[in-house]
Amino acid sequence: MPPPARPVWTGQIRLALVALPVKLYSALDSREKISFNQIHEPSKQRIKYEKVVPGIGAVDKDEIVKGYEFSKGRYVLFSDEEFDALKVNSKKTLDMVQFAPSETIDPIYFDKPYYALPDGKLADEPYRVVRDALRRSKTVGLGQITMRGRSYIAAVKPYEDGLIVETVHYAEELRAAKSFFDEIPDGKSDPDLVDLAEELINRKKAKFDPTKFEDEYAAAVERLVKKKIERHGELVLEDQEEPSPDYGDNVVSLVDALKKSLAKKAAGKAAAANDDEDEAPAKPAKRPRAAAEKVKAAPRAKAPAKTAPKRAKK
Repeated sequence: MPPPARPVWTGQIRLALVALPVKLYSALDSREKISFNQIHEPSKQRIKYEKVVPGIGAVDKDEIVKGYEFSKGRYVLFSDEEFDALKVNSKKTLDMVQFAPSETIDPIYFDKPYYALPDGKLADEPYRVVRDALRRSKTVGLGQITMRGRSYIAAVKPYEDGLIVETVHYAEELRAAKSFFDEIPDGKSDPDLVDLAEELINRKKAKFDPTKFEDEYAAAVERLVKKKIERHGELVLEDQEEPSPDYGDNVVSLVDALKKSLAKKAAGKAAAANDDEDEAPAKPAKRPRAAAEKVKAAPRAKAPAKTAPKRAKK
């Protein structure tokens, strides 16, 4: 599928004196999903929102400016021209000022990905050079980019046959994990349970395939809308097709399930050991060595000589 007609950003990526003209396109699919409007049920008319000022009523868009409340009810006002006049370094340039090994950047910092395509014939060669150099060095190029009036940290990464630019959160944008995880009680895990959990995980280990997952809620909404249209707006409250799996009373805690599995596993091993003992042929008991020698040394008793039968008298 060809890229969208309009890029979200046009500029250049710079590596020292090498300038690479690029166009950025969102890597996220912007197809519209089902959206709803608010309707006034008695009149069946769509509800519309107007921007109003108390005591004045509706106002035109041209009369609206941005305001910052520096104290209760007191504002300083700013016009669009004042924001446009702000001079932000590298407004149309992403200057890669640092290169970090890809594994050193925590994935939680990454935000939105954009496909970077070379802009013009002269950009093809430097595009390939930058892509291959990043790939061979296994690094990510870091700089700053300005889009939609805001400055972002940007990461330039090789991806498949090209480059992607991914926006990165600033440090102050992320909440510290420690404040959340401090409430988790300390304690050591049962090694047997951990081994069993790992075994269960390894059974389902596979390469990530996003096509195996579906937005179940969006699919259910689509089915509901379709059925509502087919029934000419009648109320639809029965279960939808293909409901999500309901495990009901079979759901147990992970630890309980693992303990039961561990007990079954131990019982199975014990039963197998008992079966092996039952099936094994009985071995003759060993006699003491001294007794064996005595038996061997004792001379074999001679059988009594047979007496000749007596002859009958004539």
